[in-house]
Amino acid sequence: MKNILLIKLRYLGDVVLSTPILPILRKQFPKAKITFLVNPGTEEVLEGNPYLDEVWVLSRQSWWQQLEFIRQVRDAKFDLVIDLTDGDRSAFLSWVTGASVRLGYNREQSWRGKFYTHVLPSAYGSMHMVDYHQQAIAGLGLKDSVGQPEIFAQSAVLKDADGLWDYFLEDDHPFVLIHPTARYVFKAWPLERFAKVADWLSEQGFCVALVGNQQEILIGQQIINLTKHQPMNLMGKTDIPQLAALMKRSCLFIGNDAGPMHMAAAVGCSVLGLFGPTDPAVWGPRGLRAKVIYKGLDCSACFYPGCSRGEESCMRQISVEEVCQAVEPMLPVISRESPSLGKYKVKS
Repeated sequence: MKNILLIKLRYLGDVVLSTPILPILRKQFPKAKITFLVNPGTEEVLEGNPYLDEVWVLSRQSWWQQLEFIRQVRDAKFDLVIDLTDGDRSAFLSWVTGASVRLGYNREQSWRGKFYTHVLPSAYGSMHMVDYHQQAIAGLGLKDSVGQPEIFAQSAVLKDADGLWDYFLEDDHPFVLIHPTARYVFKAWPLERFAKVADWLSEQGFCVALVGNQQEILIGQQIINLTKHQPMNLMGKTDIPQLAALMKRSCLFIGNDAGPMHMAAAVGCSVLGLFGPTDPAVWGPRGLRAKVIYKGLDCSACFYPGCSRGEESCMRQISVEEVCQAVEPMLPVISRESPSLGKYKVKS
């Protein structure tokens, strides 16, 4: 194989969880050109990845531009396509390439299976997504085991992140990042509980920062208004590579089941993920220092568009005390000799 196309037209976390197959493909096809096609807004998480030659972003603009993109896909003359998406659009694009080998999932047993030369076994929901993606590797006849998701930050990005870090920090306290939002509201822990955890962390001697995108700034301000020790609101102040670089420098990340949680685990940060309607056995953070809190309720009846349990919802059953107890052994010990501790308490 000389020209390989991977397709993952999903969200940020999905793209992160697909990265473990990249080093395997590079090892098996060292001279091949490897291109990754993703949705707009997820491409930055692949910046600096040494196993890729190109990252393409799916055009969602005018019909003319979309037709031009299809022509570009056809003209690239891929000879192998691995579609990790399990969707109609990606299946069609796989077929458009004209590649002699086209692998993809078809868990709904729909017409799109005809676009592939090889339909992969779909065990969706019965295994972790990293292992689910490994089925594509097995479909190629390869027996390599997948590793952990990875995000690579270039030196220029790291330098930018250092500047951002210096701008927001007035001292050298260990730093904790909190991501309090989720794509769907029923996957999000209550804001007032995040505020209490932020206060508890501050009282232990840790700086706390809220992270998220530009659209989440007001949510960050809501949490700040609920706290006694105001955390920094970094929402909207970083792009994805900068956020990944900051995660790499932080001592802990706390967040809901969302893309940033997977990013933090992928850069090696300690992670506490808060799970409700989604199963961490399938969607949990994959990392050496990752932990989750999950009540394991049957949420199939109320997963979408809303939850019928109200105050007894799976996310509300996670208490502040539970989170603090889970976090405590994950935190570094702050030295009593630190000159910048100020009013903060220290762990004994």
